[in-house]
Amino acid sequence: MAQHQQISLPAKLINGGIAGMVGVTCVFPIDLAKTRLQNQRSGQQVYKNMLDCLIKTVKSEGYFGMYRGAAVNLTLVTPEKAIKLAANDFFRNQLSKDGGRLTVLKEMLSGCGAGMCQVIITTPMEMLKIQLQDAGRLAAQQRLIPSMAPALKLGAVLSRSYNTNPAPHVVRVSAMQITRELLQTKGVPGLYRGLGATLMRDMPFSMVYFPLFAHLHQLGRHSPEDPAVPFYWSFVSGCLAGSIAAVTVSPCDVVKTRLQSLKKGANEETYNGVVDCIRKILRKEGPGAFLKGASCRALVIAPLFGIAQVVYFVGVGEFLLGYTPQSICSS
Repeated sequence: MAQHQQISLPAKLINGGIAGMVGVTCVFPIDLAKTRLQNQRSGQQVYKNMLDCLIKTVKSEGYFGMYRGAAVNLTLVTPEKAIKLAANDFFRNQLSKDGGRLTVLKEMLSGCGAGMCQVIITTPMEMLKIQLQDAGRLAAQQRLIPSMAPALKLGAVLSRSYNTNPAPHVVRVSAMQITRELLQTKGVPGLYRGLGATLMRDMPFSMVYFPLFAHLHQLGRHSPEDPAVPFYWSFVSGCLAGSIAAVTVSPCDVVKTRLQSLKKGANEETYNGVVDCIRKILRKEGPGAFLKGASCRALVIAPLFGIAQVVYFVGVGEFLLGYTPQSICSS
């Protein structure tokens, strides 16, 4: 059994990484639209909906404008997804050592532990990605409301990297520039701005997703004696569980996005923490603002986790490592 754990862990890490890269490549434009829609304030809408956002992005920034920030995700999504999936399995194994079936509460605790572990990577990844994704929205806002351009408010950092001149084009800033600026001005904690909001989003997400997926996945078994599940059922289970969990925590994602956006547009307020952010959004935009980008997030997370579970259960990592089902069982 010990050897089984030794060979399965590297395979799980590979599976999580491959699934993350494939998924991000497929759904990143929708994620970009989600970020821009979430950062819009009432009365200053640049985009009407997801489709309008993508069309305007292609017209103003070109096709690859939809992938601004994708390099950050592709670089860090491998360790992030690997940590999430491996941590969930680890906690499930620890909580089922007595040989009994995991209760829903224990499954939720496993998911909670996985969510806590992944924020080590998720927080700086989201921090950098959001700056790159939102740059196009700010430029579009300047074009639509040029009189507001001089009023652009910056955070305490990135004053050198981001120019406040009312240029009609997107300011090209790299993830390395942002990282260097944050480290010089704020140190490592600068990369972890919004950590509390990220935990507030990812822990409940994992608590909903993993137990729900486990139960949906069991429904695809042919019989109690035959635990095998078709790959398409793994995909459907991952998509359904992911979309439900994504919509459930969408208000937390809006708060996280607002807190992590360093550059503000004209007349856009700044926030002093999670509670202040929630209070100001409620007062100025109403409860509906907490569901901005919810459909986009569901469309991002559903295929992302569907692909992840297919790769995970098909065993791509085991195949690449040269392990066969027979060699694993014989170990």
